[in-house]
Amino acid sequence: MSVDDLKQPSQQQRTGPLRIAVLVSGNGSNLQVLIDAIQAGALPIEVVGVISNRDDAYAITRAQQAHIPVAVLSHTDSGKRMGIKTFETHASAQLVAWQPDLIILAGFMRVLSAAFIDNSTATMINLHPALLPAYKGLNTHQRVIQAGERYHGCSIHVVTAELDAGQVLTQALLNVNPKDTADRLQTQVQAMEHQLLPWTVLLLAKGILPLNTNKISAEAKSYLPTLPLRLFLES
Repeated sequence: MSVDDLKQPSQQQRTGPLRIAVLVSGNGSNLQVLIDAIQAGALPIEVVGVISNRDDAYAITRAQQAHIPVAVLSHTDSGKRMGIKTFETHASAQLVAWQPDLIILAGFMRVLSAAFIDNSTATMINLHPALLPAYKGLNTHQRVIQAGERYHGCSIHVVTAELDAGQVLTQALLNVNPKDTADRLQTQVQAMEHQLLPWTVLLLAKGILPLNTNKISAEAKSYLPTLPLRLFLES
């Protein structure tokens, strides 16, 4: 069985780059990694749009400098906090207009509803700063230190209605030094994210990882490495 046998029909028929939309809330360093890789000719993708839920996110500037369409759906609207339903209504309409093949949550800090996720126009993936299924949620670096873990890292997983519970596609691992602090681990893990994200997107763009992991047949699974695929990186 070849890699081509695992591709979705849309992947087999695609002649252009993989169309990606990115949801952001902050600095946008992972968005910049994708932009840099595209400009270097290293990734066969196109970022068709960026949605930010904060109007002060530096990720907006990064997108604008790369001439990528941006939709700002801020937490505040006329001085009032924009409710999640309002945000999701506008975000859904924008994603329908952009028609991405893949949606990436890159430092996106709002919890999305099950209805939004289930009715998404494309598969959604998220970066999480821990080795899922362990350490879901927040404050992962401090929790890893307090637990005395030997390994730490980051995961890219499919977004589902249950928080941080979707299929994990890839992970990057490092050894935890007993002298590490939460701040140092955060810096290390962010650097790992900048390697893991483009690698994972490349695997998806090439069809090596299918955009819908549920479409991998039982027969195919018997020939494939068990997900997640892992990178071991020097700490």
